[in-house]
Amino acid sequence: MAAEHAAAAMAADPLDSAPLLIGKQDNTTLTGNLLAHVWARPDKGWLLSFAIALSGSGALVLAITVTLVEGIGAWGNNIPVGWAFDITNFVWWIGIGHAGTLISAILFLFQQKWRTAINRFSEAMTIFAVMCAGLFPLLHTGRPWFAYFMFPYPSTLEMWPQFKSPLIWDVFAVSTYFTVSLLFWFLGLIPDLASLRDASKSPIQRKIYGLFALGWRGSGRHWHNYKVGYLLLAGLSTPLVVSVHTIVSFDFAVSVLPGWHTTIFPPYFVAGAVFSGFAMVMSWMVPARHFLGLKHVITMRHLENMNKIILATGMLVSYGYLMEHFIAWYSGNQFEWFVFFNRATGPYRGVYYLMLFCNVLTPQIFWFKRARTSIPIMFIASIFVNIGMWCERFVIIVTSLHRDFLPASWDMYYPTWVDITLFLGTIGFFSTLFLLFLKFVPAVAVSEVKELNEELQHHPAPVTVVTGA
Repeated sequence: MAAEHAAAAMAADPLDSAPLLIGKQDNTTLTGNLLAHVWARPDKGWLLSFAIALSGSGALVLAITVTLVEGIGAWGNNIPVGWAFDITNFVWWIGIGHAGTLISAILFLFQQKWRTAINRFSEAMTIFAVMCAGLFPLLHTGRPWFAYFMFPYPSTLEMWPQFKSPLIWDVFAVSTYFTVSLLFWFLGLIPDLASLRDASKSPIQRKIYGLFALGWRGSGRHWHNYKVGYLLLAGLSTPLVVSVHTIVSFDFAVSVLPGWHTTIFPPYFVAGAVFSGFAMVMSWMVPARHFLGLKHVITMRHLENMNKIILATGMLVSYGYLMEHFIAWYSGNQFEWFVFFNRATGPYRGVYYLMLFCNVLTPQIFWFKRARTSIPIMFIASIFVNIGMWCERFVIIVTSLHRDFLPASWDMYYPTWVDITLFLGTIGFFSTLFLLFLKFVPAVAVSEVKELNEELQHHPAPVTVVTGA
């Protein structure tokens, strides 16, 4: 009767009944299923995707080489638009890296069970996105081989960094965020790397996975130290989610330039970072869930919860847009009001209205459950959100600079092929790292899913535990 009931439930609603499949598996079978994509030979789809991503990485190397040989003059930056594609892309990539820490750290501290199936994806994206983000300010310095000047190293010349500059704040905030996020991601991987070590048939694979497993044997002492370390890193990561993009927003907010000098930027930037980060996780998780056969672990309930967060943060971003315009009008400052009027009616108005469509209108579709549970709709909406958030950073930076206080210095900014290649190259580099991650590392936190599976075996309502209802 139980089997007939489960079959009837699956036939009635295959989306929500998928988690029942986990409760029917012992941990050995579950481990084998979750690690199957690591042992499987790469198929043609993965090889084609990897070849495209690798060509994008090659384009990145080309763009960086041209930049180093010719200098920043190879970009389209000018006076007054001294910041353009480079800082736009920096802020965009940093924002994408925020969803990982939010899912892994904050939801872990709040004991949200539904994070278990998606935290590994988001943590990996955080690492790769911050790596892409760091390239742009490094190249923007013009002489990246002197980047160590930005750190307080023991200098006999007593040439210290200017700690009053928010650009130096960025150096320490982003490097700290990357270090803590990397440790948090790697610590969560250790039990799964040990499982790969023990299951490896090749001596080379066993040695490589054993090296990174750090001697893990699954003893009580190991698990105790693991839990304490994971909790401490989660506690360290939580304030970083807020502080890193707040400090990035200070690059603009502490200036006196109209369009930048506003106190709403810190919370507005953090909300936008989570907004774009969750959208990027969705853009990658939907195809990975399909091609890696993880529908029984990453259920529709997980995706629906993520869509709810995209809707909530999208509303916060929309509120930020509204307050920006209201304060510009209410202040009575003609220069401040001109910047926002110029965004809506000036030469870059197309980017401005595309931003409003993608960031304000697109998330509203998630008010409806049918849209929140539709794979095509959520995938397309996540792409639009990422496009819109890039447009937002472009609008904030370029439209605030290209028409400044002196009309005689007004000028248009047009990206060169180096600008475009550099941006597309980072997307290729990010995709290359992510595809390698999907192939050689468990895409789901196996140890945490197995722990939930144990709970499933002893609870009368297993669906509630797995889906986070």
